[in-house]
Amino acid sequence: MSELHADAVRVLKDWDAPDAAQEQLRLDYLDHLAQHDDGMWKPCRPGHITASALVIDPVGERVLLTLHRKLKMWLQMGGHCEPGDATLADSALREATEESGIAGLTLLRAEPVKLDRHETPCAWHLDVQYAAIAEPGAVEAISEESLDLKWYGFDEVAAVADGSVEALLARTRAVIGV
Repeated sequence: MSELHADAVRVLKDWDAPDAAQEQLRLDYLDHLAQHDDGMWKPCRPGHITASALVIDPVGERVLLTLHRKLKMWLQMGGHCEPGDATLADSALREATEESGIAGLTLLRAEPVKLDRHETPCAWHLDVQYAAIAEPGAVEAISEESLDLKWYGFDEVAAVADGSVEALLARTRAVIGV
């Protein structure tokens, strides 16, 4: 079992789910990790843990979304865990930094904001979702995984993103109190 696997188990055991649906996902994720020593890695089937972060501007009024190259959808930054990631939080922060091009992102808090299980063309993603804050004056840069990056006001997200991004934004807003 990897250090990252052990961290994921610890994070999920310690996380206080905000509602019954999130609690069920938390238990499902823990069951997945108990059954799959390789449950953190992309080759694990039928699915694997992923990590993402919703990037928020320092004022707390906008989020940065990526137009995902393969899925052609506006999403938060995130993706597969890598062997160099010591923790889920490290994985989420690395993915957010790589995909946004913004150095100096910091997580809103050490624990996840939300969990989201979704099917991709290759496997189920058991996504552990965080929120990250950009520094004042941060400038984004499009990565190879993105077709575009764009800042959206909180009230604009519903018009461009799917329900999973809307739910992540709603949970993030509840955490930051706006």
